[in-house]
Amino acid sequence: MTMRTQVDHLVVAARTLEEGVAWCEATLDITPGAGGEHALFGTHNRLFRIATVNFPRAYFEIIAINKIAYRAIKSPAKCWFDLDSPQLQAGIEGSPRLVHFVANTGDIRTAGAALHALGIERGPAVKANRMTANGLLEWQITVRDDGQRLFNGVLPTLIEWGQTHPANAMPDSGISLQNLRITHPEASELATAYQAIGLQGITIEAGTPNIIATLQTPRGIVTLESKGI
Repeated sequence: MTMRTQVDHLVVAARTLEEGVAWCEATLDITPGAGGEHALFGTHNRLFRIATVNFPRAYFEIIAINKIAYRAIKSPAKCWFDLDSPQLQAGIEGSPRLVHFVANTGDIRTAGAALHALGIERGPAVKANRMTANGLLEWQITVRDDGQRLFNGVLPTLIEWGQTHPANAMPDSGISLQNLRITHPEASELATAYQAIGLQGITIEAGTPNIIATLQTPRGIVTLESKGI
């Protein structure tokens, strides 16, 4: 059986959600749409659609730790996407930054097992949810106990959505994802991992760790980079 996995969303981390919104308005010339709260990890986000023919369900997430929220009692010890890592927090102190991306798969356990067979522990599939204006969103997402993204953030976190995908309710934002490119010293290992989970449409090259996302925006072409954070 061939797995089908595609880019789900880009992850931009901010110290605060207010900083993330201001950065988005200044950089991409739009105000991001509503998001929600993640009680399991004590985070909140803002979202907007960036889908294209090549990335048909892609959206953009600006996420930050909600410092006034209480995490759920059964929360993992570490926050997802390395958000409570001092290194990551130092890296976004000057400005929010692209730090990761998430890949949507129809069978998260099989995809996780495929990575495990390569010696890569993407983490268990954690059940999560949040309430929206259109009802409850439910999903499973891989989160390691240590919260690490792995490979400097260029190995995607895996997600499997329930009955509803959030991009279905998002209006056209005027921004679209044109290209997603990865560079990393372990490019061949990454290519093998992407192939194992059926992830296509992303260029991988040898080089310093980086996620390079090219977006068509009201300001024209804007390129965002993780630069190894």
